[in-house]
Amino acid sequence: MDRFKLAACGLAAAVVLSGCGAGQVSQTATQEPAVNGTSANIGKIAVRNVHLRVDQTTDYVQPGSEVALIFTASNDSPDINDKLLSVTSDVGTVSLTGNTALPANGTLVVGAPDGQITALESVETAEAAEAAVQLSKPITNGLTYNFTFKFEKAGEGTFAVPISAGESPRREEGASAGHSGGGEGGH
Repeated sequence: MDRFKLAACGLAAAVVLSGCGAGQVSQTATQEPAVNGTSANIGKIAVRNVHLRVDQTTDYVQPGSEVALIFTASNDSPDINDKLLSVTSDVGTVSLTGNTALPANGTLVVGAPDGQITALESVETAEAAEAAVQLSKPITNGLTYNFTFKFEKAGEGTFAVPISAGESPRREEGASAGHSGGGEGGH
């Protein structure tokens, strides 16, 4: 009888201990990729790394300036071709140039993400397109701006797009950081 009770206690302890991880979310389950932009899904279209590339030298990039809209869109449909019809925003007029067709299982690359030398390679990649935003309102780094993407078959979706300063240095070489040599802590 003692052997049965001991086995039952062992089984109960194993069940209790194995339940410790139940319902927990792993740390990597919510991590995002290391890209400059935002991501969204519009129907079967996966829009990734959407950002404005801006060379910001003052507090705000002023109206009248033209900035690049960079993103990649993938058509996850196995048999339905699609096409990017338009992109709109309340911060300016977006103009699309080039081929914006998005074949089934294909990829549309708009602009060249920083550090990328050539267009992404895919089984079916449409010719690279370009998107430029003629600003009607001032924009600044650290904020996001709503853009609406409209696809022929997948429909439309609106999401917040950040600014990426790109790979350019923050300050000119030799420029003063604005502090004197004294004070606490070394550099």
